[in-house]
Amino acid sequence: MKPLTAFLAAFVLVASAPILGQGVILEQVLVKVNGEIFTKTDLEARQIDALRATNRQVSNPGDLKSDATLKAALVELTPSVIVDAIDELLMVQRGKELGLQPNAEQMKDTVERIKKQNNITTDAQFRTALTQSGMNYEEFEKNLEKEYIKARVQQQEIMTKIQLTEEESKEYYRTHLKEFEKPATISIRDIFISVPTVMQGGQAVTNVAADDETAKKIADVRARLLKGEDFVKMVGEVSESPSKANGGLIGPINISELAPQVRDLLDKMKPGDISEPIHTPNGYQLIKLETRTAATPESFDKVREDIANKIGSSRMENEQKKYIDKLRAQAIIEWKNDELHKLYDQKMAGGRDADRR
Repeated sequence: MKPLTAFLAAFVLVASAPILGQGVILEQVLVKVNGEIFTKTDLEARQIDALRATNRQVSNPGDLKSDATLKAALVELTPSVIVDAIDELLMVQRGKELGLQPNAEQMKDTVERIKKQNNITTDAQFRTALTQSGMNYEEFEKNLEKEYIKARVQQQEIMTKIQLTEEESKEYYRTHLKEFEKPATISIRDIFISVPTVMQGGQAVTNVAADDETAKKIADVRARLLKGEDFVKMVGEVSESPSKANGGLIGPINISELAPQVRDLLDKMKPGDISEPIHTPNGYQLIKLETRTAATPESFDKVREDIANKIGSSRMENEQKKYIDKLRAQAIIEWKNDELHKLYDQKMAGGRDADRR
């Protein structure tokens, strides 16, 4: 079988050549879907949108022929662009059959909502913003109408099939408790005392005597704490830690985010325990374990909406795929470009193989 990239390379050459009739360049029809045409101009517009979505700079259809980097990107993007275009045509056609087109008032309300979301106050500003994004107002209205119709089709024809019952939500919660766990956390207080350094050869270094003196100081602090002196008061007296302003308090901290050696140390402690002095690269530290909270699942009421969204999204994807497959099976698709037809068939075959896996 001819590789997909070879088909696409051949198609790019075919599609880039104008069709001449008595000296006039005609619009090239690539495929008809239930009698509605999809043209070379339509394809180029969608290719440009797809390239821009991947942060590639493209100004006009001419760039698709002159820029080698963009040509290479089209090898990957175009098959999906073709499939999506035909699926959209089918959805919009079905919406029109059902009478789901927006009226003038609905279009106006949608435009005003978009303007408000983007802090745009006048029509002139809105048109300027569209131009800057590479779209004129007529194209915007056409795209807006299509998006409106697709959303209405989804709402009326698909979403009614994905409603989740209370019992289904509770069953998912019971069998997926781990997904809704609040992580185990701890809160600690710390005291840090640095080892003094001296400059040698332009570098800060410590000597053994200074390190020993600091080690003795932190040991004395721990001894005082074990005799009952207040940890917070001691923080204010001797600590050089950034946590000093908060009485040495750090946390709550997700236990799974701690370094393994710290986690191992804290696993052996219970609330109220004070660690042995910990030698760090810059000094010595004491840690007091304040609180430990075990991992516990959120209540069902708190995660009810999350469950609905999670299952709903999965069902929506499956139901929409079945709905589109049904529309495709019922559609009359007439290909006017063999290479494009081959790209479409290969992409669809790849999708079916992925579904079987």
